[in-house]
Amino acid sequence: MKTYRSYIYLAALVFGLSACNKQLNTSPTNAVQEEIVLKSVANLSALYEGSWRALMDDFYADIFGNPGFKTLTLVSEAMGDDVNLITTKYSFAPVYQFTQMVDKTQSRNNAIWNQLYKIINSTNIIITNVDKATGDSTAKKVLKGQALALRAQLYLTIASFYQFSYLKDPNAKTAPITTTPATTTTTGNPKATLKDIYTLVFSDLQDAKGLLEGYQRTAKYKIDKDVVNGLLARAYLNTGQWLAAATAANDALKNYPLMAPADYTKGFNDVNNSEWIWGHPETPSQSDGSYSFNFLDVSSASSGYYSFMADPFFGDLFDNGDIRKTLFSWDPNPGREGYLQYKKFRFRADNTGDLVLMRSAEAYLIKAEGYARENNITEGAAALNALRTARGAATFDPAGATQQQLIDAILIERRKELWGEGFALADIIRNQLPVVRNPYVDGSGAGKKVTITQTDGTVKTVAIQYHTALKFADGTPFVANSPNYLFTIPQTEEQNNPNLFN
Repeated sequence: MKTYRSYIYLAALVFGLSACNKQLNTSPTNAVQEEIVLKSVANLSALYEGSWRALMDDFYADIFGNPGFKTLTLVSEAMGDDVNLITTKYSFAPVYQFTQMVDKTQSRNNAIWNQLYKIINSTNIIITNVDKATGDSTAKKVLKGQALALRAQLYLTIASFYQFSYLKDPNAKTAPITTTPATTTTTGNPKATLKDIYTLVFSDLQDAKGLLEGYQRTAKYKIDKDVVNGLLARAYLNTGQWLAAATAANDALKNYPLMAPADYTKGFNDVNNSEWIWGHPETPSQSDGSYSFNFLDVSSASSGYYSFMADPFFGDLFDNGDIRKTLFSWDPNPGREGYLQYKKFRFRADNTGDLVLMRSAEAYLIKAEGYARENNITEGAAALNALRTARGAATFDPAGATQQQLIDAILIERRKELWGEGFALADIIRNQLPVVRNPYVDGSGAGKKVTITQTDGTVKTVAIQYHTALKFADGTPFVANSPNYLFTIPQTEEQNNPNLFN
């Protein structure tokens, strides 16, 4: 394992890394020794703030296609059912075609892995040292709770993408666990099982929940008890603890009413949205994470890559009257005619956009699924219909419905509601499903067409653009539990960690 030494630059302490917007530098050259860094809760808080900004706003490996933690969002969506990627655009074609994330030599794999474990190491430094640091006892308690929750989130991410579903095999070896600060002599741990990883996730989250009791945050990027409940809901859902998932989700959503229908059309770029439980604010001077909008925003003139188009089958899932259906339109721009735009994400006027991490809409869907999988059709349908009603969609009729019909409706609703937010591949892995991509053709097998009005007013009929990657790269069909869905551990980790396969 690559060693992340316990040295933090003076700039990190003074500015929390926000001024320079650089990753935590792990070199000891001209650095402040760790005894000074660890001396006070103020210094440890600066480390936490700087680590958070590095996680959200640093380009991984200085590649524009890797805009911080949202890189994982983009990868997950590109590997799913519903993003019809324009493969001539920058960065994500090999992800969409399932050739990159399985290749241990690829820089994106290495960058994601290193960033996850770099921030884990920062949380380990804080958790290990905060109790003995000087400073206000309440501040220490809150900081420790937030560091525990962030560590849990990072390991939950690893469990979601680096191994198959927990419900397939909880004893499957996945990735190393480290809970102590790295030193110059650290050699790395062997792969832990999914069960071991989730044991740590639940322990960290339960400890965090107690430490954050009564804490009133001042900004939505700060982790509080509601965020912890949302993370618990995700972890319970992943591990098949259905009633616990529903309960935690209900606790998470209570303070976050579903947005008004008109707010759904505003671009998903404002952390102050009523249903955002957790999100990261972006400003013109601190906006590298906003770069993800260059891929997701397919309608703004300022969007650079506009490659995450919608599969036309996805557009067909929405009812008339559903506010989300109004966000679809056929691209009128020359060279892009026939692609289906989904205008969910849009830059603000200053070319920034806040980053959504958790919403009460997701919590309603977890609540619905938890009850449905417990065969409580009444409660499951009620949670699903609360969301559907808020969106203007037709409600699910539980009368005479089977458990599987309700589960299927909830999983489709997750695709509709959470598109672009990073759940596509994670849900495919979690539910042991195949990727589904089909040609969009008529009864004769010919591609369907649509009449559009171009930007210059010309009306023309064009072929509807659908998925170009309908199978794996080797020509085999998409199947459930394919190793092509999993992120591979990078070659550099294999080389640097002699204990990895022990």
